[in-house]
Amino acid sequence: MSEATERVVEILKKAYSDEMETVMNYQTNAIVLDGVRAEEIKESLQQDIQEELTHAQQLGQRLKQLDARPPGSAEFVARQDTLQPPEDSTSVISVIRGVLDAEEDAIETYRTLITAAEEADDPVTEDLAVTILADEEAHRTEFRGFEKEYQND
Repeated sequence: MSEATERVVEILKKAYSDEMETVMNYQTNAIVLDGVRAEEIKESLQQDIQEELTHAQQLGQRLKQLDARPPGSAEFVARQDTLQPPEDSTSVISVIRGVLDAEEDAIETYRTLITAAEEADDPVTEDLAVTILADEEAHRTEFRGFEKEYQND
């Protein structure tokens, strides 16, 4: 495996772990949040869970195609500090900001993966990263809208 392909595999593994962590945190926050105003956010998180899980599945399949394997739980390192469920279950804005942090990190990761895949002459990974990047940017836009609504209160 070339050094450039090893870099692609390393980023794919990070992206896979990040997607799995996002699924866990979105699920937990969708359960924990309380209040009438939380319902729209909870529904959005529930919808995004399946999309993030699909991303993880796609990344895992790509790792397999590159003769690598997705990381298991023993290799997992949690990084989404701002997406932890809030102590105050009505603090919807803290969850919104956590989601925005997670989406910004994902966007950065997929942009890095696109560049690494270009350098490794790996158009399949590059295409996958571009597709997922578009999804993450759409999530970020949705949650920026939620943030604006909550800041105007």
